[in-house]
Amino acid sequence: MAVAIKALNARIRANPTLDYFCSTHFWGPASNFGIPIAAVMDTQKDPDIISGPMTAALIGYSGVFMRYSMAVTPKNYLLFGCHAVNFTAQVTQGYRFVNHCLGGKAKSVEAQAKEGLQGVKGGANEGLAKIQGGANEGLEKVKDGANKAFVKVEELGQQAKAEVKKVIS
Repeated sequence: MAVAIKALNARIRANPTLDYFCSTHFWGPASNFGIPIAAVMDTQKDPDIISGPMTAALIGYSGVFMRYSMAVTPKNYLLFGCHAVNFTAQVTQGYRFVNHCLGGKAKSVEAQAKEGLQGVKGGANEGLAKIQGGANEGLEKVKDGANKAFVKVEELGQQAKAEVKKVIS
């Protein structure tokens, strides 16, 4: 069995392409690409969730490993590319974090307050319209009631006149 494994290994190492794909020079950066992919995806999220210390640590980590990827022999361009993407995404996150902490948060709160105020104004106007509609409806009912009462008073007045005429005659 050991002989078969040695023969397979010798065959893989004889082919430069297979040798590269079976090495840590390929699988290290390939498995590490999850970090920059996540960092790029996080640039679309709310700045409240950015951790300043973690972003600084990842900027340093990516910078060190970009240098390392060029210092090893043979140079590992895939590792360099992985950490260059991560470095760029983390610097973007760092910028967003600093911007959010130095004034973006106040602007965000101000925007939320204005949005809330618009909602309150809209609700107040809607409530006022309902009150006015109810008041107009109530006024119509009062007018109808007053007209009916007036008609009734006139009828009673006519009846009273008729009774007085009967009593007088």
